Amino acid sequence: MRWKRTLQLLDVHAEGEIGKVALGGVPKIPGATTADKLHWLNTDPKGHALRRMLVLEPRGAPIGSVNLLLPPSDPAADAAFVILQPDQAHASSGSNSICVVTALLETGMIEIQEPETVITLETAAGLVKAIATCSNGRCERVKLTMVPSFVHQLDAEIDTSEWGRIRFDLSYGGVFYALVDVSEIGLSITRDKARQLVEAGMVLKQQINRDIPLVHPEIPAISGVAYVMFRDIDPDGAVRTCTTMWPGRVDRSPCGTGNSANLATLYARGKAKVGDLLTSRSIIGSEFEVGLSGVTEVAGRPAVIPSISGRGFTFGLHQVALDPHDPFDLGFALTDVWGPSAGSID
Repeated sequence: MRWKRTLQLLDVHAEGEIGKVALGGVPKIPGATTADKLHWLNTDPKGHALRRMLVLEPRGAPIGSVNLLLPPSDPAADAAFVILQPDQAHASSGSNSICVVTALLETGMIEIQEPETVITLETAAGLVKAIATCSNGRCERVKLTMVPSFVHQLDAEIDTSEWGRIRFDLSYGGVFYALVDVSEIGLSITRDKARQLVEAGMVLKQQINRDIPLVHPEIPAISGVAYVMFRDIDPDGAVRTCTTMWPGRVDRSPCGTGNSANLATLYARGKAKVGDLLTSRSIIGSEFEVGLSGVTEVAGRPAVIPSISGRGFTFGLHQVALDPHDPFDLGFALTDVWGPSAGSID
């Protein structure tokens, strides 16, 4: 077999959300920093080709992400990574950070120290500190100290043809989110509503990005609303979340960056203070523990330092290869399984 490219992927999920980790075969990504590499992956045709090869059919699937392990540029970091998804490369993710830490430890790339192993990850959004609880050679749980999160705008509004006037918060938790109370669209965050939720999320994301430009005040490579996250409160007080992901699926985990962004809105409204812990529950019932570790500022804006705690599990190891004669080297997606927005993937 004369393969043009091969990558070795470890299959990992964090509370149900798949985050495959590319352990070997990752090509050299241009850029002095991880943010530079994110920009290259999102702007250079070779970057697009690499992402599409890994996340679209026939080698990829609608569910999950692929994390590219990269050499860190910050001497304080043990490893760096960028998240690949069908729409673009993304700067930060809580569930994917848990997957990466689990992969680093359980493959022996970083030696496990019991009862806790501390790992610093470099993302395009900044450094993420991970404390992994370890026992009997296994990573049992990962607690992340996320990058500072801040509110861009509370109670923003847009007029929609589908639901009338929609109110939402714009907030940053490692990427930008539009946070929408699910009652605004007359749905509930339950498994049987997943398709309706994601279709609503795609409509809202497109309109919000068209109407409201967003750029991180210190990291220009991070711009625009990456995800629409619907939120609700369960009877026991847990935050119920559903992050909708282009072109047509929902996050299976409670969503680390989304909960970081939401925590910033709770703090801004006086509903959370330093030291608070809350439970966030996903559409499938899996949970993250979310904490408010501290407060700071980002470009003069009040910001919070969130913590996210959850579990990662390995479930396979495989090699992805590209035949140089494969006509589908750039991958494809169809609306039958990827959702209506897949029709815009050329």
